[in-house]
Amino acid sequence: MKHWLTKILGISLLAASTTLLLSACGSNQNSSNGTTTIEFFNQKKEMSTTLQQIVTDFEKKNPKIKVKVTNVPNAGDVLKTRVLAGDVPDVINIYPQNIDYREWAKAGYFEDMTKAPYLKNIKNNYAQQFAINGKVYNAPLTANVYGFFYNKTAFAKMGLKVPETWTEFEALVKQIREQGKTPFALAGTEGWTLNGYHQLALATVAGSAKKANQVLRFSPVNGIKASNPVMQQDFNRLDLLRKNNAAQNNWRGASYNDAVVAFTKGDALIMPNGSWAYPVIQQQKPKFKVGTFAFPGKEKGESLTVGSGDLALSISSSSKHKAAAEKFVAYMTTPQAMQKYYDVDGSPCSVIGVKQAGVNSPLGGITKYAFTKHQFVWLAQDWTSENDFFTLTTNYLLNGSKSDLVNALNAFFNPMKASN
Repeated sequence: MKHWLTKILGISLLAASTTLLLSACGSNQNSSNGTTTIEFFNQKKEMSTTLQQIVTDFEKKNPKIKVKVTNVPNAGDVLKTRVLAGDVPDVINIYPQNIDYREWAKAGYFEDMTKAPYLKNIKNNYAQQFAINGKVYNAPLTANVYGFFYNKTAFAKMGLKVPETWTEFEALVKQIREQGKTPFALAGTEGWTLNGYHQLALATVAGSAKKANQVLRFSPVNGIKASNPVMQQDFNRLDLLRKNNAAQNNWRGASYNDAVVAFTKGDALIMPNGSWAYPVIQQQKPKFKVGTFAFPGKEKGESLTVGSGDLALSISSSSKHKAAAEKFVAYMTTPQAMQKYYDVDGSPCSVIGVKQAGVNSPLGGITKYAFTKHQFVWLAQDWTSENDFFTLTTNYLLNGSKSDLVNALNAFFNPMKASN
């Protein structure tokens, strides 16, 4: 998911980006007529139009506050640059499972929301799930969920059923291939799109997310072995994507958008991805019904999804207009604001009062697991980085080398283990 970039930026990029952004920022301003301008830094680029509409509604209700919405390419990188430069936007959409967020919160970059009245608008104590040292610094308004989009119309015509176990999933892929169709739409050049697939594979075979991280993050240095039963089953799950004709012809060079197009054109019947892809799918206007299902476990009733706060807002502790920022975040926790957002995005919403679609909706096959024991938070909440995990996953799909994958996993996790 393009939402969790944590790579280290070079000094030259930092300097160049900082100069550009500081000159263009324009937040923390008061106009001569008493209007306060705050900056809202958005990382949900696909929802920028809807968010601007919500901002316009807010401004009509609060004519003395203007909200400048910032949308930039590579938003995760840009945000890191700005935070390191001390140029923190007033309100930030930031993912509360990210190591960057957690470290910045500990360092005092964000306002303490623990006693904010608007947190009462968020159900199931969802905001408290991301508390740091007992304090809440983020209001998670939606959750992303990861699973599989599928061509519901083609499934019905071909007599295919949604799998409830891993064995059934293997049989399903075999049936699709035997009927001369392509099972998967994959983006070989954007490994983040398979981050959820690999994490779910590990969690379902290990028995839980915690047990998966015991094998990966919290095992001894060089402790990840190809002979480990969890890894053996992980290879099996990844190999499902490697079978002959399992993915569209150009999958190795395909981008995220290419994979979406392959799926929406009907060139492939299943696309592993997160709920964030639904608005992008809808933009392509597929001529079939779209459905979703979760990652199957070994037995029925063990399917899982993975996700975390998606539209999730923090307030800069250095903002010069905290009252205005608080008022904007409070508005975003209302059903009036989030109903408009949900009606486009479709991801599970944590705001009380938002009317949401049921299990028969396009995203219903995975959203039904949101906020339950069948959804775990991304494993990377216990990691110090994530990008190399994306790369080693796609590398395995390209070369199928078990030893290379294990070596890459050890190289990725060993530095983290040094601080255990």
